[in-house]
Amino acid sequence: MVSCMDEITVVEIPEQKVLGMRKTGTYRLIPELLMKVYEYTVLKKITVAGPPLFICHETSPESVREANEKGTAVVEVAWPVTGPAKGSRTIRLYDLPGGKTVRTVHLGPYESCEPTYLNLFAWIAEKRLVINGPIREIYPNDPCKVKPEEIITEIYVPVQ
Repeated sequence: MVSCMDEITVVEIPEQKVLGMRKTGTYRLIPELLMKVYEYTVLKKITVAGPPLFICHETSPESVREANEKGTAVVEVAWPVTGPAKGSRTIRLYDLPGGKTVRTVHLGPYESCEPTYLNLFAWIAEKRLVINGPIREIYPNDPCKVKPEEIITEIYVPVQ
């Protein structure tokens, strides 16, 4: 069963130090880029401080669909880190801003998130909130270790 696990809520999230990278293409790049950044943290002995993230710069269902079809999506991934860390030529160390976000959780395969997003965008419009930055997906469990229907995707949409 695929579902939206949680109610939609407004939450404040803290600023977060991350190691990340960006590439233009389709969203199929996400797993590959996440592994590249993770391998870098292991190689450099950098402490990972939480689950991986995907930062989506397209902020409407139409722009997501179009960018993915054309291969023009800005695909940004990151791992929260703590302690001493340095980036490289392709992997940057930076702070993801905190602030007011709308949060929900999707349970099920990543490919089945669209209804959760449509519900989320409708809720944001109904509350007359304005999206004011990239959307974040946080992946708290490993799709290689759980069944597809048990995959959790936390979705955070920055709003004002």
